[in-house]
Amino acid sequence: MTMTKPIAALILSLALSGVAHAQVAVDTPWVRATVPQQTATGAFMRLTASRDLRLIGARSDVAQNTEVHEMAMQGQMMRMREVAAVPLPRGQAVALAPGGYHVMLIGLKRPLSAGEQVTLTLVFEDAGGKHSEQTVQAPVRPLGAGAP
Repeated sequence: MTMTKPIAALILSLALSGVAHAQVAVDTPWVRATVPQQTATGAFMRLTASRDLRLIGARSDVAQNTEVHEMAMQGQMMRMREVAAVPLPRGQAVALAPGGYHVMLIGLKRPLSAGEQVTLTLVFEDAGGKHSEQTVQAPVRPLGAGAP
């Protein structure tokens, strides 16, 4: 009977640790399809964090590299640039969409066709510098398709 309390505490601790990692709601993730010889594409979604976080990276087995990018006007030109992080204020939906923030999949290992599923692992950082990861499945949408 003396082992009951420690075992119960361990089970409760493990259950609560799983809840702590489910801190970002990922809505409508998708990846843009490619054409032959295309070496990069974008991944898009809407993220809502349960506490202040930053999206600092991602990875996928379909690409050699991933980067978080932003499209923004620079003078009269729309420019794409890598950013260190995308702020995710607690409770506010942040769109990763064409023409704005997005995840670039670079050095594609193969063409991506509409209807496939791509696994993305998103990397987040909290105010204390602690990293967490969340894996999502993103359907590949046809070229020319807008956000769902």
